[in-house]
Amino acid sequence: MGSEFERLAAEKYVVLTTFRKNGTPVPTPIWLAGDGGELVFWSERKAGKVKRIRNSGRVEVQACDLRGTKTHGAVVAGEARLLDLEETERARKVIARKYGIVGQVTMFFSKLRGPKDRTVGIAVKLAE
Repeated sequence: MGSEFERLAAEKYVVLTTFRKNGTPVPTPIWLAGDGGELVFWSERKAGKVKRIRNSGRVEVQACDLRGTKTHGAVVAGEARLLDLEETERARKVIARKYGIVGQVTMFFSKLRGPKDRTVGIAVKLAE
């Protein structure tokens, strides 16, 4: 794993930029964790970023603050893919572990909000 992967996996927040069909970038601040050489996070299945990832897995990742307004470090290109239910559960566990009690509480209440397939895990493989 390269240093960019390690650096981004250690960040508390990153801005994930997905792209509309016309190429317009759409930045979204997210939590993520490193798992098996990929950056993983989760989202509601009906979210716009999930739709954009289905259309094109092309993404960019950059470290940021809580709101995504102040970024730092390099912008790193990557390829995103949607995870199956088992992989999604693993991603949720990795994120909960990284973010401690706040992550565990967030994941607990997320599970209470609906069926298992309401959310989907997403993995990003960074470009070399």
